[in-house]
Amino acid sequence: MKKLILSVFVAAFAFTFQSCRESTGEKTEEAIEAIGEDIEDNVEHAGEKIEEGADKVKEEVDKEIHETDDVNGEEANDDL
Repeated sequence: MKKLILSVFVAAFAFTFQSCRESTGEKTEEAIEAIGEDIEDNVEHAGEKIEEGADKVKEEVDKEIHETDDVNGEEANDDL
């Protein structure tokens, strides 16, 4: 009788640990997926900011080339 009870107890104990490992694995997988989604979102956001910055630089360069004749706030001198 003791062996039967001990066997049932050991089996239940082993099943409990197996269940914990599965739920831990599932939680880990969910966390990894969430991290991946966060990384993807942040990369997209960073790309948008880089594009915005590049557009601003282009606008400033175009403005400087086409709209002004001064160099560092002074009138350009073509007489060299």
